[in-house]
Amino acid sequence: MRLEGVTKDYGEEVVTRVLHGIDLTLMPGEFVALVGPSGSGKSTLLNLMGLLDRPSGGRIQVRGQDTSELDDDGLAALRARTLGFVFQFHHLLGAFSALENVMMPMLAERGRQDASMRERARALLGDVGLAERADAHPSQLSGGQQQRVAIARALAMDPALVLADEPTGNLDTGTSSQVFELLRRFNRERRTTFLIVTHDSRLAERCDRLVEVVDGRIRTDRPVTRP
Repeated sequence: MRLEGVTKDYGEEVVTRVLHGIDLTLMPGEFVALVGPSGSGKSTLLNLMGLLDRPSGGRIQVRGQDTSELDDDGLAALRARTLGFVFQFHHLLGAFSALENVMMPMLAERGRQDASMRERARALLGDVGLAERADAHPSQLSGGQQQRVAIARALAMDPALVLADEPTGNLDTGTSSQVFELLRRFNRERRTTFLIVTHDSRLAERCDRLVEVVDGRIRTDRPVTRP
């Protein structure tokens, strides 16, 4: 994904610029932390990168596709094919089992259920260590288990990029570390690109690259060095 000179304004009579000329490129297989104080523009930037909103200016390219050339249906199709999402609050559907929740992105794209979807969902639950809880509903799972289901769901369409918004923010320290390591394992094994928004400096320093946004501008973009 490449962002070139991306700006975002809100308001009509009184215009407020939230993002100021963002230039950012994510390379295949990167594991990147996005940090910054509250109100810095991180959420706005994440919405634009997730193709959930359009920039006021500049250009966003996904796999070489200039997203400004797409209508809303085209954006939705590109988002479904190339992006996965993990949130602080897992947003699982309580009326459905873990297996059915993981199947949702595939069902949304194909319009009907088939055996291959169930097989892939079961395999992903196995990958996140929940093979035995496939039939459990979210209310029967711990917070960490629910987030593991959400990670499996994010990977259902084999996305090129996963955007994770505070994925460990609602978990205790031990569970946070486990969830982080799970994301890291998928990054290493599948070469999936991850952009992780986090307020946890310890987790940010365990990523490969750190991008800091302050007042709607990228202040720092550096590799993470370890002892």
